[in-house]
Amino acid sequence: MSSYTSTLGGHRYRFDSLARLLAAASPERSGDRLAGLAADSAQQRVAARWALAEVPLAQFLAEPVIPYEDDDVTRLIVDTHDLAAFAPLAGLTVGGFREWLLSEAADADALAAVSPGLTPEMVAAVSKLMGNADLVAVARKVRVVTAFRSTIGLPGRLATRLQPNHPTDDPAGVAAALLDGLLLGSGDAVIGINPATDSPRAVRDLLELLDGVIQRYAIPTQSCVLCHVTTSVDLMERGAPVDLVFQSIAGTQAANASFGVTLGLLDEAYAAAGELNRGTVGRNALYFETGQGSALSADAHHGVDQQTVEARAYAVARRYDPLLVNTVVGFIGPEYLYDGRQILRAALEDHFCGKLLGLPMGLDICYTNHADADDDDVATMLTMLGVAGASFVICTPGGDDIMLNYQSASYHDALYLREVLGLRPAPEFEAWLDGIGLLDERGAIRDVSGTAHPLTAIGKELAA
Repeated sequence: MSSYTSTLGGHRYRFDSLARLLAAASPERSGDRLAGLAADSAQQRVAARWALAEVPLAQFLAEPVIPYEDDDVTRLIVDTHDLAAFAPLAGLTVGGFREWLLSEAADADALAAVSPGLTPEMVAAVSKLMGNADLVAVARKVRVVTAFRSTIGLPGRLATRLQPNHPTDDPAGVAAALLDGLLLGSGDAVIGINPATDSPRAVRDLLELLDGVIQRYAIPTQSCVLCHVTTSVDLMERGAPVDLVFQSIAGTQAANASFGVTLGLLDEAYAAAGELNRGTVGRNALYFETGQGSALSADAHHGVDQQTVEARAYAVARRYDPLLVNTVVGFIGPEYLYDGRQILRAALEDHFCGKLLGLPMGLDICYTNHADADDDDVATMLTMLGVAGASFVICTPGGDDIMLNYQSASYHDALYLREVLGLRPAPEFEAWLDGIGLLDERGAIRDVSGTAHPLTAIGKELAA
């Protein structure tokens, strides 16, 4: 194992491993402080960044931050690494990689070409040398397009997940939130429900409810009930209308085990979802959620900082060509991301790293009620991620999830972002909105409140 040194202000700093160097170079966050991994001072953090800038990218292949023999995510990263794609960058240091990413040479085509040659640790490392504006500037150049019944990630588009959660999975309550979202132009990424229970019967009821609405109104979108992957596999075998298979994932084998999931299980789900062939414009059928701090909360981080571990989860995700991946930034709580400033930084890091690794990245821009954050922080994050080219954002009624008890973006927030940045829904969904009379002559959502719009029948039918 190598050691790394840097001299700053007449003091010589030494870092005993690449993992320790990455941790010390990370921006301040409460999770790394809790784990005893954060830099001791701002001066030590700067020294670590100086040292990290001089590390060759090839060193990340020679020195895994978690040993190959101890962790199947490490084995996945090493065994699937594309040396040919990496070749144009092989002679660069982390600092040189940063300069290349910010240059005109790193356009959308060049970034797509090198993506299979990048490891999560490489992109996590370079993100630690970048300011927030750098993270935005590079991420917006990356294009990742996926499709199922709608096409996600096209330039000039912003999709949304419509999240009609209800604390008891009551059909009338789900219907009210669903109708609200559709009338406000939300739902082109997915209509996704976090079920109050993971029982197969309850999950199937929700799947059939959503599938009925999608089929009856010919909505070009996909549904997902965010149950455990084993429940989805079981329901697919029983003929339930499963569109997207969901799973929370993390960046270490032990952290994934805490979710009750293995790579072998994900392989099985990936194959089963592909066999259903329920997509109309594409076959990307998996949906993953991640979040900084999940490995630490499971004591499964192996002494690696939370942002680097988070980036490793994206290596798991890209193995399965997902339709959607989002970081639930801020959801775990202030123990890991203390305030709005730390949540914003994590959101930009996660989006940047995920897109560089070739993923269709979205975000749940959220915070728990005991965090030092508020709705203005959500607006700031939403705007910056919109500029950065996020594929989609999660939206809840009024920005308040009454089942999960946290604050997120609202349907109205998505309308704001589309308007100020000139963004539009996914093309198939936009055509549907226009066809049912929800778009005005400018292409904006029309106010149909107080009218007998055909969509209002959804609420009446489901309530009955």
